[in-house]
Amino acid sequence: MRRFARVALLCLGCAVCSLLYGFSQLALSLEQEPGAGRERQARDPAAHGARRQAGAGREAVASAGRGEAGANRCKNLSVSFWNSYWMLPSDVCGMNCFWEAAFRYDYMKTHPSEKMHLAVVACGERLEETITMLRSAIIFSIRPLQFHIFAEHQLHDRFKDILDDFPYEGKVNYTLYPITFPTESATEWKKLFKPCASQRLFLPLILKNVDSLLYVDTDILFLRPVDDIWSFLGKFNSTQIAAMAPEHEEPRIGWYNRFARHPYYGVTGINSGVMLMNMTRIRRKYFKNDMTPVRLQWGEILMPLLKKYKLNITWGDQDLLNIMFFHNPESLYVFPCQWNYRPDHCIYGSNCKEAEEEGIFILHGNRGVYHDEKQPTFRAVYEAIKNYSFGDDLVHSLLQPLELELRKTMHTYCGRVYKVFIKQLTKSVRDLYARRSKGR
Repeated sequence: MRRFARVALLCLGCAVCSLLYGFSQLALSLEQEPGAGRERQARDPAAHGARRQAGAGREAVASAGRGEAGANRCKNLSVSFWNSYWMLPSDVCGMNCFWEAAFRYDYMKTHPSEKMHLAVVACGERLEETITMLRSAIIFSIRPLQFHIFAEHQLHDRFKDILDDFPYEGKVNYTLYPITFPTESATEWKKLFKPCASQRLFLPLILKNVDSLLYVDTDILFLRPVDDIWSFLGKFNSTQIAAMAPEHEEPRIGWYNRFARHPYYGVTGINSGVMLMNMTRIRRKYFKNDMTPVRLQWGEILMPLLKKYKLNITWGDQDLLNIMFFHNPESLYVFPCQWNYRPDHCIYGSNCKEAEEEGIFILHGNRGVYHDEKQPTFRAVYEAIKNYSFGDDLVHSLLQPLELELRKTMHTYCGRVYKVFIKQLTKSVRDLYARRSKGR
């Protein structure tokens, strides 16, 4: 009986060794297979937690671990289809995947992304708005920020004077760029919608060395860390290249579903004021379209789209993005309305349930509401952040004065739900002070 047990144990050991050897040979063959460099993103069930942010793949999260020792221990192939069984980080690959998993996952937890890249386009009288937006990004964000500011030449010196006085040396860097369009069609792009607005369409072609990017309009205010929306990059599946919010939650007041004369994404279209992009994937993708059976890359599809639809589009570059994602819906990740909260979400009655529950994460003051008296609730938030001085106590210098101003707006529809405007902001302040108390 004992002899039989020893034989059975020996056979079991041999079977396990054979299985491990088979896996390692399979992984090695995949690494050496021609064309195997295309990355695939894991669908990690734990993606909603902070661990997902730390362990996200190289392509999905911009510059994750780039430049750090050990960050290039794997080749380009990401054997992410193993993750559902072994829960390995999506950039652990090849025959070393079993042995490297623990090391790499722990390494990425302790070495977060070096920088988050944020882009904005400012023309005309948008300098003050842009500076206020950048201030809001700086106040709460945890990781370093790299700003890419596209502005008319006459604004560059003013931007430099203001940004160079920001007190967060080492946490914030910026680069100023001129407004540039393809030479042969520059006039058409400049005339599309508002001056400079269509510049955002060319960011993947201009910022060729930037892997991922958050583009925002000048009238955006961050009420929680940029890190939190940046983490959506780690939630993209293998086909998604960008993330945006719906244009409307309530179809009865939607613009696209009632008036658009061109294709648009989903039920009510998408709003491009907050646009998170995996630009590496955008540059690689071949897009389906209604102009030719041949799929076209980003740089090839823009001008043909403009020529076909220029008489039918109202909102310029946003309409072109809607057309593109109508034909390529699998490429878009849609995030909730609280990440792009606009006057439309409250001027006809509250219709963003996520904001009602958790507060507003990103405020979008389109319709010029920061600068008139039509929506004083939006203006109050803008003025509070614009007038806040870095280093002042956030509770006494920002939160308390803001709540007093918001209470004065309760005669408006947005003012009646003023608590959604301060709910997340209060939490962000509390979290910031908690991090500071721990020395982070």
